[in-house]
Amino acid sequence: MTETRTGGRILVDNLIAQGCDRIFTVPGESFLAVLDALHDTPQIDLVVCRQEGGAAFMACADGTLTHRPGVAFVTRGPGATNASIGVHVAMQDSQPMILFVGDIDRGTRDREAFQEIDFQAMFAPIAKWAARIDDARRIPEYVARAYATAVSGRPGPVVLALPEDMLLDTVEAIDRPRIDRPAQGVDPDVMQRLGDLLATAERPVAIVGGAGWDLVASQDIAAWADRTRVPLAAAFRRQDAVPNDCPAYAGNLGYGPNPKLVERIKAADLLLVIGPRLGEATTDGYTLVTPDHPDQRLIHVHPDPNELNRSYRADLSICAGMAEFAEALMSLDGPAHPHGAEAHAEWQAWSTPAPRGDVAMDLGPCVAAMRDALPADTIICNGAGNYSGWWHRYWHYCGPGTQLAPTAGAMGYGLPAAIAAALRKPEKTVAALAGDGCFLMNGQELATAVATGANLLVLVIDNGWYGTIRMHQEREFPGRVAGTQLANPDFAKLASAYGCWAETVEKTEHFAPALARARARRGIRLLHLKTDIEAITNGTTLTAIQNRPR
Repeated sequence: MTETRTGGRILVDNLIAQGCDRIFTVPGESFLAVLDALHDTPQIDLVVCRQEGGAAFMACADGTLTHRPGVAFVTRGPGATNASIGVHVAMQDSQPMILFVGDIDRGTRDREAFQEIDFQAMFAPIAKWAARIDDARRIPEYVARAYATAVSGRPGPVVLALPEDMLLDTVEAIDRPRIDRPAQGVDPDVMQRLGDLLATAERPVAIVGGAGWDLVASQDIAAWADRTRVPLAAAFRRQDAVPNDCPAYAGNLGYGPNPKLVERIKAADLLLVIGPRLGEATTDGYTLVTPDHPDQRLIHVHPDPNELNRSYRADLSICAGMAEFAEALMSLDGPAHPHGAEAHAEWQAWSTPAPRGDVAMDLGPCVAAMRDALPADTIICNGAGNYSGWWHRYWHYCGPGTQLAPTAGAMGYGLPAAIAAALRKPEKTVAALAGDGCFLMNGQELATAVATGANLLVLVIDNGWYGTIRMHQEREFPGRVAGTQLANPDFAKLASAYGCWAETVEKTEHFAPALARARARRGIRLLHLKTDIEAITNGTTLTAIQNRPR
């Protein structure tokens, strides 16, 4: 299209050309021309949020589910700073998103005008690309490059600043066609070397999930593991990389992993890392797998060459797309290993909760009740906090797109992510999990959920503390507790005020009936679970931490 249009109209037309069908926003006067163009654009669903951090989290989660950039629009200054948390999560999670920021007009730049920030300087350290569009004629070029950057190599976020006067310019522009992720095949000679390494390994383990992971990669890797019985360990918060009923699935790494899996990783003579960056959480502070990994061979497969040999010495580096690599891996012949079934049995035992009698509300049986009642493909969404450990340990994920959990460890992510999932996958059951501290960081997005007609279950796990930090205080500074106790509202009444159905649950045996009542309804259903800080994690108690030898 080349007829004369405003910059705002050109931008919206090029988002449509790239397949954008949903935008998350908190409106601002700095991009009124875009909002005006969206008024006449039924192809795009405009989701109005209540805080820019929530909008950015929703865009990040939407990108995770679609493998296309989730899109958010926010205004300059406070809007952009609020939204920066979503950009950081998208970067550390290797997920595609684009944040558009309305900016001051071009004529007042560099005067510290109202809400002025140098967005390129601000976002450059936490985004794949940050730029400003000063010429409306070049909007198609910038939008196409933003999509190409966000989806290629290691997926991630792009930030584009939009001067408000540029969006009002009326110009001619040539629209760009849709950009797709480029195919990244594998050199057959490299695969032969990989086959030779696997053939001589006695105790191989694969670590899976991460950048560019999709359903095709999941299915092929699971089938390969089923045939070869090489144990599959999921990277931190990548437990949906393969269906957990895969006969070689061995559980997840990260915080609070199965000790038997930890020993299996340490004893491995070959690690096949497919997708993860091998970050701090997955490797327990770069100690479970060390950057030089003596006595272990490491094969690192990643779609971005900049990640290969960045922190870890690789005995074999393979730069490839996950689906392309998985297809090539399927063609390799090799012996079956005896360890996969054993590793899977260890994970099954580890992920089966045993009732504990020290607390009235025991989350382990609650997770088991959810597994019994909810569909296997339920999308589980959570932020950060010790509460998430019960689901990481006891929930069984059925494949890609069923776990939305920030590897960046951001609080406040669960509810916005669940809203994005409920809108993107209305046929699925969606559950948002949040601790009491986590929930109040974005609890206002209940208003967004109600306004959009989203259908989802929300669980607020309330122990009256910033529990993770209390745990660390007791370990590092025993008996010196400060700054971690919370004064909470009645979360059920709060949810009711937003127009949600809600109940409070204080005993384990009351959870399953309350869940059944919630499932019988549609809309937003919130269960307020009141727990005891004594059950500080799924594996220990506060008293045990306090009484441990010093």
